[in-house]
Amino acid sequence: MAAYGDTIPLHASSQSDIDEIENLISSQPSVLPARPPSPIHASIPVSSTPPPPQYSVPPSLPPPTAPKPTPVPSVSGYKSQVPPLGSINSTGISGSAFGSTPNTLTEPVWDTVKRDLSRIVSNLKLVVFPNPFREDPGKALRDWDLWGPFCFIVFLGLTLSWSASVKKSEVFAVAFALLATGAVILTLNVLLLGGHIIFFQSLSLLGYCLFPLDIGSLICVLVDNVIVKFIVVGLTLAWSSWAAYPFMSSAVNPQRKALALYPVFLMYVSVGFLIFAIV
Repeated sequence: MAAYGDTIPLHASSQSDIDEIENLISSQPSVLPARPPSPIHASIPVSSTPPPPQYSVPPSLPPPTAPKPTPVPSVSGYKSQVPPLGSINSTGISGSAFGSTPNTLTEPVWDTVKRDLSRIVSNLKLVVFPNPFREDPGKALRDWDLWGPFCFIVFLGLTLSWSASVKKSEVFAVAFALLATGAVILTLNVLLLGGHIIFFQSLSLLGYCLFPLDIGSLICVLVDNVIVKFIVVGLTLAWSSWAAYPFMSSAVNPQRKALALYPVFLMYVSVGFLIFAIV
């Protein structure tokens, strides 16, 4: 057994490994100098989207032209309905499609009077001479006016006041009030019965139907025979009632026709009695 202070020799391979380790520790490593920092440059953003391709147009190609409209084949008997440029108003609608342009503020007074007289004559033909076979019996109700009824009421009042022996002004006032108030009451009666008619249309119709009674009052002024007056008043009364029948009956329900026509007939009977009694 070896003593405490004795050393054991190492193997040759182990000694060479120890020597190599000592050489590595004793050797100083070579340190490379630090690289100087690079200067700061401004960064430019670069888009990842590729630019659109540029197409070059050859100079020999002609410039593009607008396509020509395709001609529409003409049809025999067809006429263009395009109005001229001057007939189109500011709203873009041609005035010729609805008749003449209603510029009544600058037209002469005589043109206004002629237009009103023409409308009165037209409505008078439709009301006083009703045709049961007419395609549009309610045309007079749509193109109504109040000038005609006003003239017929005034004419009847003047005729009655002219024939009165005393208090001519009172006779005219009573006749005018009776006719105007009666027309308003009859119109309200038709509306309350559910009639499809406008208030002023009904007034216009009832006023136009007074025209036969106006003729009867004028004849009674010229004739002094009681029997002739009675016959004339009866005929004109029937004429007025017959003229108002088709319009008033078509404005209400057929089941309420009698309720609408009876007051009309009663008013015309009252007017005929005034004519027979005063004239």
